[in-house]
This record gives sequence, C-alpha cells and structure tokens, in this order.
Amino acid sequence: MENTQDLNENRLADAWAELQSHADQGNPLQADAYRLAFADPEFLLRRETRGIRFQLEMLKPDMEQVAQGIENTIVVFGSARFPAPEQAEQALKLARESGDAQAMALAGRHVRNAVYYEQARLFGRMVATHSKHRPPAEQLFICTGGGPGIMEAANRGAHEVGVPTVGLNIALPHEQSSNPYVTPSLSFKFHYFALRKMHFMMRAKALVAFPGGFGTLDELFEVITLVQTRKAKPVPIILFGSDYWKRLLNFDVLIEEGAISPEDLKLFEYVDDPQVAWDAIKTFYQL
Repeated sequence: MENTQDLNENRLADAWAELQSHADQGNPLQADAYRLAFADPEFLLRRETRGIRFQLEMLKPDMEQVAQGIENTIVVFGSARFPAPEQAEQALKLARESGDAQAMALAGRHVRNAVYYEQARLFGRMVATHSKHRPPAEQLFICTGGGPGIMEAANRGAHEVGVPTVGLNIALPHEQSSNPYVTPSLSFKFHYFALRKMHFMMRAKALVAFPGGFGTLDELFEVITLVQTRKAKPVPIILFGSDYWKRLLNFDVLIEEGAISPEDLKLFEYVDDPQVAWDAIKTFYQL
C-alpha cells in the first residue's frame, strides 16, 4: 500500500499534470487566487518569486543526484558544434557529390574537428571504466552540459560502459534538448545559467575543457577564477588540444601586462591525448 507521503506526492503530481494538459491544449491559464501557492504557475513565474525559483533550481538537481549516489564528477566542456566522426564523414561524402566548394570546405572542417569528438568519447569511457566497480565514495561520473558535440561524446563514452552520466542542460531560445546518452534520471534542465554553473562546481573533481566557443570559455574562466581566488578548492583544470588553446589564448600577454602572476599558469595544463588527461587526474588524486 502507498503511504501518506506517496499519496500526497501523487496528488500534487496529478494537479501539475492537469495544469500542463490544460496549457498543451492551448487554453491559457487564468490567475486564480484560490489555487494553492505552490501549484500556481502564474504566481511562481512572477518577477517577485524569482528567489524561490533560484532555490528550486538549486534544490531539485542536488536532491536527485544525492539520491542516485552522484557525489563526485569530472566535468567536460567543449563545442556543441563538433559532430561525431560518422556524421562528419557522411556530410563530406554528400558535399563532394554536390560539387559545392563551400559545402566541401565546411564538411572538411567538421571532419577535422570530429577528432575531438572521438577523443572526448574515449576520455568518458576511461573515467567510467575506472569507476564502474569502485565503492560509491570513490566513483567519478562524467558530467556535461547535456547538449550535442563534445558534451554528447563524453556522455556517450560513459554510457557505452554502462555507467550513469549527468547532463545539466539549459533552456535556450532555440530549444536545446538533452543528448541521448545522458542517463534520463540525471538529465536536468535549467533556466538560470548561474544555478547551472553552481551545480557544475558543487561536485566537480576536475574540469576538462575541449575546444569550444563562448560557452566553453565562460565556464573555463569561471573555474580558473574561483581556484585562483581560492573561492574553490584546487582541482585539475585541463585544456585539451594544446594547438587550439595556444592559438586562441595568449596568456603570456596577461603576464607581461601584470594582469596575472606567472604562477597562475600552473592552475591548468595542456594535453593532447585522452589517456594523458586521465593520468593527470589520477596523479592529482593519487588514484
């Protein structure tokens, strides 16, 4: 028999399902003063209740991860635009058949960048293989932004070994959905970037940044700054793809201008091989 808590939770879930069904049918919900405050979407989405929404986005993913034994993660960032090798090769084949020079150039770039996808996939497999038969306290789980590209690759590698993998997705105007390799019960969706960033850091035991764009840079510098200012404990910060990162970022300029100290360059390291990245993390924690 269901206990009282289960019955109450079911009633609340049913109430929300009814409201969702109402909205799905195209019927706008009307403000209702008599509706319970915590079951009132109009109330919860008001500007004045933003603080409550912050709390909920902090609490829900945290409770779910605790319940499923996710205590330590390896966070992998990287471009959402780098395809899997098989997709890149197919696109190149079609481009060549079309004879379109611009399409062939784009497809060629995708093939080149697909190498990073495969390396992220291999790295995810290494982490998952290590953790699969470890005691819960020693397990490390791959955590990504849940999207396509490099994120998908890292989740995919862990998924292929049969180990749970986390995705912290974000609601965007062009509606990004979670990739199919994130464990469904660990696939979370955020509205607020700030809360999503906090969840990345709360359990992170290392950050591996593959080549990426603004989002990757944003997360990378967030972590470097937190460690530099000692607002977060030191963790391995690994820049995968030394050629890419050294062409993109000239840290020597920051030293020359006195914006950072030479010692700050020790906060991260460059690697070009999944095994070297994993070995750096193992060495740091003496695994």
